[in-house]
Parts: sequence; C-alpha cells; structure tokens
Amino acid sequence: MANIEDEWQEEPVTVQMPPPQYSRPQYNNRSRGTRGRYHQNDFNRSSENNRDQYSSNASGYQSQNSRPQNNNRQRGSRGRYQERSNWRQSEVNSNEPSGSSQTATENGTKTNAFTMVNEHGVEVIDWDKLNAFHDKAQKEKWDKLPPIVKNFYKEDPEVSKMSPKQVADWRCLNFDIQVKRTFADRPDLTPIPNPVITFEHAFKNYPEILVEIYKQGFKKPSPIQSQAWPILLRGDDLIGIAQTGTGKTLAFLLPALIHIEGQVVPREERAGPTVLVLAPTRELAIQIHKEVSKYQYKDVKSVCVYGGGDRKEQIKVVAKGVDIVIATPGRLNDLVLARHLNIINFSYIVLDEADRMLDMGFEPQIRKSLFDVRPDRQTVMTSATWPPGVRRLAESYMKDPIQVNVGSLDLAAVHTVTQKIMFVEENEKENILMTFIINMGPDDKVIVFCGKKATASHICTELSVKGIRCQSLHGDRDQSDREAALEDMMDGSVNILIATDVASRGIDIQDLTHVINFDFPRHIEDYVHRVGRTGRAGKVGTSLTFISRSDWAHAKELIKILEEANQEVPDELEMMAKRFEAMKLRRAGEDRGRGRGHRGNRGSYGHRDSYDRRY
Repeated sequence: MANIEDEWQEEPVTVQMPPPQYSRPQYNNRSRGTRGRYHQNDFNRSSENNRDQYSSNASGYQSQNSRPQNNNRQRGSRGRYQERSNWRQSEVNSNEPSGSSQTATENGTKTNAFTMVNEHGVEVIDWDKLNAFHDKAQKEKWDKLPPIVKNFYKEDPEVSKMSPKQVADWRCLNFDIQVKRTFADRPDLTPIPNPVITFEHAFKNYPEILVEIYKQGFKKPSPIQSQAWPILLRGDDLIGIAQTGTGKTLAFLLPALIHIEGQVVPREERAGPTVLVLAPTRELAIQIHKEVSKYQYKDVKSVCVYGGGDRKEQIKVVAKGVDIVIATPGRLNDLVLARHLNIINFSYIVLDEADRMLDMGFEPQIRKSLFDVRPDRQTVMTSATWPPGVRRLAESYMKDPIQVNVGSLDLAAVHTVTQKIMFVEENEKENILMTFIINMGPDDKVIVFCGKKATASHICTELSVKGIRCQSLHGDRDQSDREAALEDMMDGSVNILIATDVASRGIDIQDLTHVINFDFPRHIEDYVHRVGRTGRAGKVGTSLTFISRSDWAHAKELIKILEEANQEVPDELEMMAKRFEAMKLRRAGEDRGRGRGHRGNRGSYGHRDSYDRRY
C-alpha cells in the first residue's frame, strides 16, 4: 500500500483528509478521579490502536473510519432536540382520530390532524384542534363513569322557619360567622342554607350517625359544624376558615360517611376508595384516621398512608379495599404515580390545613396527584388563614364554593386559653421550666414547645435523669417512636411532652391543661397553633411563653394576638415593640444616607447584639 505522503504528492488536491477520529473506549467500571477520567494508560493503549487502524486504512478512510451512528440515543444538543421533536410528533400522531391521519397541502407537504402550515411555510401544532380533541376525549371518559350522588340533605322544619334576622343574629353570637359565595353569587345558584342548631337538625334521617355522635359525649354542634353540615350534605363545595380546635375535622367527616354509603354503585363493586383526605403532616393524618375510627358507620374502612410508614403494608391495605384514604401529599403522589391508587375513583376530596400544606411546599405534589381527578367531585378545603396561595388552589379545584369564616380572617388565638408572658434570659429558661414541672398537679398535662430538635432531646433527657417521666416528639425520632410518644400522652402514661412544631397542628390531646413556649416560634402563625393545643372542645387552658431579648422582632405581632383575645399585655412587651420599630426606622435612615445594602457586620434587625445596644 502506498504511503500517505506519496499519494498526496501525486494528487495534491483531489482529497482533503480530515483529522483522525479516535473512538473513546467503553468501560463498565470507570476510575473516578477528580473529574471521573479513565486511567491514562488505558486511554493511551486505545489511542495507539486507533492510530494503527487509521494508518492501515487511510486509502479507505471515508467508508471505514466514519463516525458510528447510534440509533438508540442521539448525542449533543442538536441530537437531543431532534429526539424530543420526534417524541412530540409520535405523541401527536398517536392521538390522531382514525381515518384522518394525514392530509396533503398545496406544496405537497403532508400534515396530520393536529398540525398546520403557518404563513412562513413551517409545520406547527394546531393547538386549537388539539385542545378541542382533548376536551372531547375527556368528556367521553367522564361520561363513562357512574354519576355521583351528592345531595343528602332534608332541611328540618325548625331550620326552615328561621328568619334572615334570626340567622344573622345566630351567626353574630357564634364567633361572628360570615358565610358567602367565594367567587361569584350568580342568580342561578341555590341560596346558602341556614345553620343547624342541634345534631338532630342535621342527622335525624341518619340515626346511626346520631348514636355515634352521642357516644363521644358531645352536647351540641360547634359553630363551624352547624353551618358546614347543611352545606356539605346538600352537595356544595365548602371552604372552612377557622382556627385550630374549632371542630373542623368532624365538620367534613360525618358528611363524608353519608356520601360513601349513598352512591349508586355498591361499595363492594367500586373500583377504589371514595373519599380522599389530604393532610400536611403525618401527625395530623394519624389524628384524622383515629377520628374516623371512632365512628363505626356501615362498616366504613379507612387507611392512613404517609411517608415514614410501612409502604408495603399501606399498599396491601389499599389493595384489600377501603372507603377512605387519609394521606400526606408526598405519599399520595407516590402511590398515584405507581398506580396503586387511581385518583379518578375519588368523589369526595378534602384538603385539610391547606395553608399549612402550601407553606410546606406541597403544592406541586398536590397538583400532580389531582391531575386526573373527575370534575364533578365534591371538594372541601379547610384552612386557618386565607392567603393568595390558598385562594389560587380553591380556584383550581372547587366549583362555586361556599366560604364559612368563623371569627375574623385576621390571625387570632382561641379565646378559651389564658395567655401568659414571662420575660427571661436564655440561661434562665431551663431552671424556670424545671420549677414549673416539679410544681405540676396530678391532673395537669403539658406540652413544651422548643425551637430545635436538639433542645427538645436535651430537655427530655434532663427530665428523665431527674426521674420525671416524659416523652419527646420531633423530626429526628422514628415514626414508630413518634406514634408511641403520642399514644403515651393520650392514654395518660406520661403527662409531659417535649416537642417541636411538628406537634403544633393536628395533635388533639384530651385534657391538655398547659402549653409552654420554651422558645418563641419563628412565625407568629405557629404561636397561634401551639396555643391552640389546649382549650379545645369547650374546655379552658393556659399557655406560658418565655420571651427573651432575641425575640423582640415578634413583640408587635404578639401584642395584636393578645389584644384580640382580650389578654393582658405586659408593659415590657409594649416597650420592646416600640424599641424594635424605632430601631428599624433608624436603620432605614442610615441606609438611605449611605446607599442601600451596606449594613456591614451589625447583624439583622432581630439580632441580640442589636437589641443589647438599645434595650
């Protein structure tokens, strides 16, 4: 074979040789260095082999040494773009109606039913046609499903006779309840029903429900129950805005039991569960599940699925057949994507503590899980506040909802709790807490809220060393340990629980007498929910909050909470709030004087060093 240089001398311009193409050697086990490179000697041996191959086949370079084509994966940005384009086109083609797969344009270009050639001669997707086809397909899918029965309400004559003035007076006397259509009050919508005053007004046609209610020792409905039950039993969507401890769980639970039994398709013939309750935390989900278990109505079965629990066991229970699924957003999303749950089967959906779920960042999981939910379902949403995010969620999943506000929409603590404030130094907190616990009465029960998991563990250890029985509840404990801690507190095995804010919502411990805020929470909303653990179900309670110098940024908001609940506001707290506001004004003036963003190393507004210089 002639030398390469000789060929070039004979025909210097006939062939322009590209540089040699070295194929990267393939290894199953890479040697991962700082950049995951291969061993240098392996690479060198491969390079020599490639050079030998190139030298021996130079005359046939174009045919034998061309870059190999990988049909399974296209590399590079252009390849990936083409790959995605092909995938999109295949998806469009797969949805074409039969008999109209392709049509020819004037210039000979073929298009399918969902594409068109624009004014520039480029084939693009016709979104109007595609959306119309999607809507038609969705309608056909929903029409195949059995209808949902939602109206089970027969208004009691005593309720029907209530005049508008009587209804308004009752709502005013019961925490100033406000009831309205959330988005629009059209003439074609049915009037908002009057509240029920007794359990018989709501459930006289369901004696088994009444028996279960009286087993729990309730005397009369709570305000939100009185107004929510007629709305839900009639089949309307409901938004319940009320503070913790007002009976929201029972407000949506009892209508759900009636909804399950009242459907056209018998329970044993249904493709899946009927009711879905979404809760932000495991503790709240478990609490709702326990509440469901108290009411033995028509042998209704429920399951609680949450992260940290036994996933296989949860799936097994779902597969056996249940009527109610209580879930956290993450685990629900997991089971829906794995096809263990079909969201299309649910006809009664509850988003409990919706504001908390959004605060915890669960909106993507909620929307993904509820993507294929049937449009004629009944939806309930409860929340302690009404921020824009909750309103946006309601607009997405609710149809003409009725909103029930118990009390003001402003943040407020329950009025059955006496709120006490104690000013302390950081190093004094533990001794004061120990003194309080030693002096507790035999019937006292207390939750101590800490800002950090390490603090909760430390306090629990110190109490145990002193021979004081207690339990701790925080995120570092296994789920089984957390459940055991709650069980011990509820059955009276211990009467002291040291917890972080995982226990600030959804924990309903009977006869809880005291709440101690060892550390002030980061957000004032968490203060309200902590305090709301006591003073529940018509009983009274006491909260004690330790305030140190580092908490001065919360003083103004805390004063509003205390004033709204007609609690005593210490002079020292008012002074703390004034000095913090003065500091902010002074800081703002200094920043304007030298330009924005130049605070140097003086710390944030709430830093203790800043406070020490002024207070």
